[in-house]
Amino acid sequence: LGAVMVLIEEIVQEPELVKPSSASGASCSEQQIGRSIVEAAAGMGPFEPRRARAAAALLEALSSKEEGNACFRLGQYVEALEYYTDAIDAVEDSCEERAVFYGNRAACYANMGMQSDAVADCNAALALRPGYGKVLMRRAKAREALDEPDAALEDMRKIVELAPGTKEALEAAACIPRLEAASNAKMEAQKEEMLGKLKDMGNSILGRFGMSLDNFKAEKDPITGSYNISFGQ
Repeated sequence: LGAVMVLIEEIVQEPELVKPSSASGASCSEQQIGRSIVEAAAGMGPFEPRRARAAAALLEALSSKEEGNACFRLGQYVEALEYYTDAIDAVEDSCEERAVFYGNRAACYANMGMQSDAVADCNAALALRPGYGKVLMRRAKAREALDEPDAALEDMRKIVELAPGTKEALEAAACIPRLEAASNAKMEAQKEEMLGKLKDMGNSILGRFGMSLDNFKAEKDPITGSYNISFGQ
Protein backbone atom coordinates (compact mmCIF):
# COMPACT_ATOMS: atom_id res chain seq x y z
CA LEU A 1 0.00 0.00 0.00
CA GLY A 2 2.87 2.36 0.83
CA ALA A 3 4.31 1.93 -2.65
CA VAL A 4 0.94 2.64 -4.20
CA MET A 5 0.54 5.81 -2.14
CA VAL A 6 4.01 7.03 -3.12
CA LEU A 7 3.24 6.41 -6.79
CA ILE A 8 -0.06 8.30 -6.58
CA GLU A 9 1.63 11.20 -4.82
CA GLU A 10 4.22 11.28 -7.59
CA ILE A 11 1.46 11.36 -10.20
CA VAL A 12 -0.19 14.28 -8.42
CA GLN A 13 3.11 16.18 -8.18
CA GLU A 14 4.34 15.29 -11.66
CA PRO A 15 1.36 15.28 -14.09
CA GLU A 16 3.70 14.74 -17.02
CA LEU A 17 4.20 11.16 -15.81
CA VAL A 18 0.61 10.43 -16.79
CA LYS A 19 1.02 11.62 -20.36
CA PRO A 20 4.10 13.11 -22.08
CA SER A 21 3.80 16.85 -22.58
CA SER A 22 5.56 19.48 -24.65
CA ALA A 23 8.68 21.29 -23.52
CA SER A 24 6.53 24.15 -22.25
CA GLY A 25 5.29 21.97 -19.38
CA ALA A 26 2.27 19.90 -18.38
CA SER A 27 -0.97 20.48 -20.29
CA CYS A 28 -4.08 21.93 -18.68
CA SER A 29 -5.73 18.51 -18.92
CA GLU A 30 -2.85 16.89 -17.05
CA GLN A 31 -3.01 19.51 -14.32
CA GLN A 32 -6.72 18.87 -13.98
CA ILE A 33 -6.05 15.15 -13.58
CA GLY A 34 -3.63 15.89 -10.76
CA ARG A 35 -6.10 18.18 -9.00
CA SER A 36 -8.93 15.68 -9.42
CA ILE A 37 -6.87 12.95 -7.79
CA VAL A 38 -6.22 15.21 -4.83
CA GLU A 39 -9.93 16.02 -4.59
CA ALA A 40 -10.84 12.34 -4.74
CA ALA A 41 -8.56 11.64 -1.81
CA ALA A 42 -9.80 14.59 0.29
CA GLY A 43 -11.22 13.68 3.66
CA MET A 44 -9.72 10.21 3.82
CA GLY A 45 -7.12 9.04 6.28
CA PRO A 46 -3.52 8.75 5.08
CA PHE A 47 -3.51 4.97 5.50
CA GLU A 48 -7.04 4.25 4.30
CA PRO A 49 -6.92 1.78 1.37
CA ARG A 50 -10.02 3.37 -0.19
CA ARG A 51 -8.03 6.54 -0.80
CA ALA A 52 -5.60 4.76 -3.11
CA ARG A 53 -8.39 2.88 -4.90
CA ALA A 54 -10.47 6.02 -5.44
CA ALA A 55 -7.51 7.95 -6.79
CA ALA A 56 -6.47 5.15 -9.13
CA ALA A 57 -10.04 4.67 -10.36
CA LEU A 58 -10.45 8.36 -11.06
CA LEU A 59 -7.15 8.47 -12.92
CA GLU A 60 -8.35 5.58 -15.09
CA ALA A 61 -11.69 7.32 -15.68
CA LEU A 62 -10.07 10.61 -16.67
CA SER A 63 -7.81 8.77 -19.09
CA SER A 64 -10.88 7.17 -20.71
CA LYS A 65 -12.53 10.58 -20.90
CA GLU A 66 -9.54 12.04 -22.73
CA GLU A 67 -9.65 9.15 -25.22
CA GLY A 68 -13.35 9.83 -25.67
CA ASN A 69 -12.73 13.52 -26.26
CA ALA A 70 -10.21 12.70 -28.98
CA CYS A 71 -12.71 10.43 -30.74
CA PHE A 72 -15.49 12.99 -30.36
CA ARG A 73 -13.42 15.69 -32.04
CA LEU A 74 -12.98 13.34 -35.00
CA GLY A 75 -16.71 12.68 -35.20
CA GLN A 76 -16.26 9.09 -34.01
CA TYR A 77 -19.27 9.19 -31.71
CA VAL A 78 -19.72 5.45 -31.18
CA GLU A 79 -16.11 5.05 -30.08
CA ALA A 80 -16.31 8.18 -27.92
CA LEU A 81 -19.48 6.88 -26.29
CA GLU A 82 -17.73 3.66 -25.33
CA TYR A 83 -14.84 5.54 -23.72
CA TYR A 84 -17.22 7.76 -21.74
CA THR A 85 -19.09 4.65 -20.59
CA ASP A 86 -15.79 3.19 -19.40
CA ALA A 87 -15.17 6.41 -17.46
CA ILE A 88 -18.61 6.24 -15.84
CA ASP A 89 -18.13 2.61 -14.85
CA ALA A 90 -14.63 3.16 -13.46
CA VAL A 91 -15.65 5.32 -10.49
CA GLU A 92 -18.19 5.09 -7.70
CA ASP A 93 -21.76 6.26 -8.25
CA SER A 94 -21.27 9.18 -5.86
CA CYS A 95 -18.23 10.58 -7.71
CA GLU A 96 -19.20 14.08 -8.89
CA GLU A 97 -16.84 13.83 -11.86
CA ARG A 98 -19.36 11.39 -13.32
CA ALA A 99 -21.48 14.44 -14.17
CA VAL A 100 -18.89 15.37 -16.80
CA PHE A 101 -18.75 11.84 -18.17
CA TYR A 102 -22.54 11.61 -18.41
CA GLY A 103 -22.69 15.05 -20.03
CA ASN A 104 -20.12 14.05 -22.63
CA ARG A 105 -21.89 10.80 -23.38
CA ALA A 106 -25.14 12.73 -23.78
CA ALA A 107 -23.42 14.79 -26.49
CA CYS A 108 -22.59 11.56 -28.31
CA TYR A 109 -26.18 10.38 -28.13
CA ALA A 110 -27.42 13.76 -29.38
CA ASN A 111 -25.07 13.69 -32.37
CA MET A 112 -26.23 10.15 -33.13
CA GLY A 113 -29.88 11.26 -33.12
CA MET A 114 -30.65 9.33 -29.91
CA GLN A 115 -32.28 12.25 -28.13
CA SER A 116 -34.12 10.25 -25.45
CA ASP A 117 -30.83 8.68 -24.35
CA ALA A 118 -29.23 12.12 -24.38
CA VAL A 119 -31.93 13.42 -22.03
CA ALA A 120 -31.47 10.43 -19.72
CA ASP A 121 -27.72 11.04 -19.44
CA CYS A 122 -28.28 14.75 -18.88
CA ASN A 123 -30.67 13.87 -16.05
CA ALA A 124 -27.98 11.67 -14.49
CA ALA A 125 -25.39 14.45 -14.80
CA LEU A 126 -27.69 17.05 -13.26
CA ALA A 127 -28.49 14.74 -10.35
CA LEU A 128 -24.79 14.83 -9.49
CA ARG A 129 -24.20 18.48 -10.35
CA PRO A 130 -27.39 20.60 -10.30
CA GLY A 131 -27.18 23.81 -12.28
CA TYR A 132 -24.62 22.39 -14.73
CA GLY A 133 -25.20 24.99 -17.46
CA LYS A 134 -23.64 23.13 -20.38
CA VAL A 135 -25.68 20.02 -19.63
CA LEU A 136 -28.88 22.02 -19.14
CA MET A 137 -28.35 23.47 -22.62
CA ARG A 138 -27.70 20.00 -24.02
CA ARG A 139 -30.90 18.66 -22.44
CA ALA A 140 -32.91 21.63 -23.68
CA LYS A 141 -31.81 21.00 -27.28
CA ALA A 142 -32.56 17.29 -26.98
CA ARG A 143 -36.00 18.04 -25.55
CA GLU A 144 -36.73 20.45 -28.38
CA ALA A 145 -35.71 17.77 -30.89
CA LEU A 146 -38.19 15.44 -29.15
CA ASP A 147 -40.95 18.04 -29.68
CA GLU A 148 -41.09 18.93 -25.99
CA PRO A 149 -40.96 22.74 -26.21
CA ASP A 150 -42.36 23.23 -22.69
CA ALA A 151 -39.59 21.17 -21.10
CA ALA A 152 -36.93 22.76 -23.32
CA LEU A 153 -38.23 26.22 -22.41
CA GLU A 154 -37.99 25.38 -18.71
CA ASP A 155 -34.31 24.40 -19.12
CA MET A 156 -33.49 27.54 -21.10
CA ARG A 157 -35.07 29.79 -18.49
CA LYS A 158 -33.15 27.99 -15.75
CA ILE A 159 -29.87 28.61 -17.57
CA VAL A 160 -30.58 32.34 -17.79
CA GLU A 161 -31.52 32.39 -14.11
CA LEU A 162 -28.54 30.42 -12.83
CA ALA A 163 -25.75 31.83 -14.99
CA PRO A 164 -26.66 35.30 -16.30
CA GLY A 165 -24.12 36.79 -18.68
CA THR A 166 -22.47 33.49 -19.59
CA LYS A 167 -22.23 32.11 -23.11
CA GLU A 168 -24.89 29.51 -22.33
CA ALA A 169 -27.22 32.15 -20.87
CA LEU A 170 -26.93 34.37 -23.94
CA GLU A 171 -27.66 31.43 -26.22
CA ALA A 172 -30.58 30.37 -24.02
CA ALA A 173 -32.05 33.87 -24.03
CA ALA A 174 -31.97 33.89 -27.82
CA CYS A 175 -33.81 30.54 -27.92
CA ILE A 176 -36.58 31.45 -25.48
CA PRO A 177 -38.84 33.42 -27.90
CA ARG A 178 -38.77 30.57 -30.42
CA LEU A 179 -39.57 28.00 -27.75
CA GLU A 180 -42.38 30.13 -26.34
CA ALA A 181 -43.96 30.31 -29.79
CA ALA A 182 -43.54 26.56 -30.29
CA SER A 183 -45.00 25.85 -26.85
CA ASN A 184 -48.05 28.03 -27.51
CA ALA A 185 -48.58 26.49 -30.94
CA LYS A 186 -48.43 22.97 -29.51
CA MET A 187 -50.86 23.90 -26.76
CA GLU A 188 -53.34 25.26 -29.33
CA ALA A 189 -52.97 22.11 -31.43
CA GLN A 190 -53.67 19.98 -28.35
CA LYS A 191 -56.76 22.05 -27.58
CA GLU A 192 -58.06 21.60 -31.12
CA GLU A 193 -57.41 17.88 -30.93
CA MET A 194 -59.22 17.63 -27.60
CA LEU A 195 -62.20 19.60 -28.93
CA GLY A 196 -62.34 17.34 -31.98
CA LYS A 197 -62.50 14.26 -29.78
CA LEU A 198 -65.16 15.82 -27.58
CA LYS A 199 -67.17 16.73 -30.65
CA ASP A 200 -67.05 13.16 -31.93
CA MET A 201 -68.17 11.85 -28.55
CA GLY A 202 -70.93 14.47 -28.32
CA ASN A 203 -72.25 13.65 -31.78
CA SER A 204 -72.46 9.97 -30.88
CA ILE A 205 -74.71 10.88 -27.93
CA LEU A 206 -76.78 13.68 -29.53
CA GLY A 207 -77.33 11.61 -32.65
CA ARG A 208 -79.78 9.50 -30.67
CA PHE A 209 -81.99 12.58 -30.41
CA GLY A 210 -81.61 13.70 -34.01
CA MET A 211 -79.11 16.39 -33.11
CA SER A 212 -75.41 17.03 -33.51
CA LEU A 213 -72.84 19.43 -32.20
CA ASP A 214 -73.15 21.27 -35.50
CA ASN A 215 -76.18 22.86 -33.82
CA PHE A 216 -73.75 24.42 -31.36
CA LYS A 217 -71.35 27.19 -32.29
CA ALA A 218 -68.12 27.78 -30.35
CA GLU A 219 -66.58 31.24 -30.56
CA LYS A 220 -63.20 31.95 -29.02
CA ASP A 221 -62.79 35.14 -27.01
CA PRO A 222 -59.62 36.79 -28.41
CA ILE A 223 -58.89 38.42 -25.07
CA THR A 224 -59.36 35.60 -22.57
CA GLY A 225 -58.84 32.66 -24.91
CA SER A 226 -61.99 30.98 -23.54
CA TYR A 227 -64.84 29.70 -25.71
CA ASN A 228 -68.48 30.86 -25.77
CA ILE A 229 -71.00 28.20 -26.79
CA SER A 230 -74.28 29.12 -28.50
CA PHE A 231 -77.11 26.89 -29.78
CA GLY A 232 -78.84 27.26 -33.15
CA GLN A 233 -81.37 25.23 -35.15
